[in-house]
Amino acid sequence: MSDISGFILLDKPSGIFSRAAASRVARVLGAHKFGHIGTLDEMASGVLPVAIGAATKMIPYVEDMCPSVKEYLFSVQFGFETDTLDIYGTEIRRTDIVPGYGDVCGVLDQFIGDIDQIPPAFSALHVDGQRAYDIARRGGAVNLPARRVHIDALELVGADGNSYKFRVRCARGTYVRALARDIANACGTVATVDMIRRTETIGVDIKDTVKLDFLENLVNNGADSGKYLEPIDFGLGGIPVLNLDGKSARLYKNGGFIATSMAHGLYRVYSGGEFIGIGMIDDGTLRPKRTIK
Repeated sequence: MSDISGFILLDKPSGIFSRAAASRVARVLGAHKFGHIGTLDEMASGVLPVAIGAATKMIPYVEDMCPSVKEYLFSVQFGFETDTLDIYGTEIRRTDIVPGYGDVCGVLDQFIGDIDQIPPAFSALHVDGQRAYDIARRGGAVNLPARRVHIDALELVGADGNSYKFRVRCARGTYVRALARDIANACGTVATVDMIRRTETIGVDIKDTVKLDFLENLVNNGADSGKYLEPIDFGLGGIPVLNLDGKSARLYKNGGFIATSMAHGLYRVYSGGEFIGIGMIDDGTLRPKRTIK
């Protein structure tokens, strides 16, 4: 196996869980360690940044430094609802009420800004030490409290019969399936999501991603995948840089503390142009937080 490290900006296909998609990326690149930034439902497709090798150490810092806004396209079918709030679930409710175009447009403003949202029962949130979806799959009752989420923009972009398509820009923690449920409720009916596509996350646009099948075919045919591998320090541009000489760099990589006159705070640490980790300066001393050896 190789020691390849970096980020692949993946366009995750529908019908596969995020971890399974990230695992396939790692396997085709020959990497042991992998992770991903954010999670998409099995049904959802779109932007999924995948960390490979040593880049997995940087996931928390990328999440902190990059924009938290996400953008989704999603479509719903009015008139029925499933237990999962998407078409992968079991139908639990049906009605003949399908709202008109104007009725749907008329309720959207109430979802702009800070709103309270009850997450779906089929979600990865913890309830008494268990994942909510595990309890729901066993037929147990899942009572999740409402959470405050933020929605920057929400628009209706198309309609065809009982199928309506939306675009939403929202902060981390917002559930698209719950938003669709609440839009339907505001219209006096029910709905089920049949498509979710994430078009932006952590500042990465869908046009800058690579499809999983394309990446696998590229590597399997012996072509170079390097053009699709972002560096380990991808997304950390908001953290100031600190350069170390060779001796100090060796000490840093081994967990040593280094005296410095630099100001207090978090730093990207480099030596000879090579990124070697994230450090914190406190009281004139650089202390390693994450090291890349």
